[in-house]
Amino acid sequence: MSSERPAEAGVAAADSAEAAPPPPPEAERVFGAALPLATRFAGLLATDGVERGLLGPREVPRLWERHLLNCAVVVELIPADAEVVDVGSGAGLPGLVIAMLRPSVPMILLEPMLRRTVFLEECVAALGLDNVTVHRGRAEDAAGTLHADVATSRAVAPLDRLVPWSAGVIRPGGTILAIKGRDAEAELRQAGPVLHHLGVQSADVVKVGQGIVEPPATVVRILTGEKGRQRPRRRR
Repeated sequence: MSSERPAEAGVAAADSAEAAPPPPPEAERVFGAALPLATRFAGLLATDGVERGLLGPREVPRLWERHLLNCAVVVELIPADAEVVDVGSGAGLPGLVIAMLRPSVPMILLEPMLRRTVFLEECVAALGLDNVTVHRGRAEDAAGTLHADVATSRAVAPLDRLVPWSAGVIRPGGTILAIKGRDAEAELRQAGPVLHHLGVQSADVVKVGQGIVEPPATVVRILTGEKGRQRPRRRR
């Protein structure tokens, strides 16, 4: 179910773009033809995103390096013909960024909070992203009703909880791509029992964007097995 956009709500993408820092030189290499869209999205994050509490004001000066570029380089791990669900999409990172770079890829932004889904709907409209659907709900509840090939996420939850949620909204044999930080290897080890229970085929930590962005993005990549579509347990 998509969130409904109130009639009075709206975002002026063209005006808000001036509120964000200008894109760094490497942004043109990473975004290419999608750079104007990324610049407009940066403006939306720097204005409406901050005002609505989706992004901290201290993050605005490093929007490109820490957020947009960090998400953009992950597209190299996504097949061109994949269907993608962004779990806990929040402010649209990485979901909206991937959708800009891969306009032919169907993207579902899965987010439970109304104020966030309203913002996401407004961004989708302002940026003209016809390949994006906003779905309000929890991943636990969407298990078995969504059938994507790839599940992405960023700063959502520890892997031992995130992996079952993500596995529930992709097809058996699908891929989970979780953008993580310096503790990715430790998280992956701690999630070992959960991965074993789900019968994943492989799990590793990869660095993407090396030589393009600094630092490169750290992604936990998990290829699920036939047991991957078990319904995750609801948190208590």
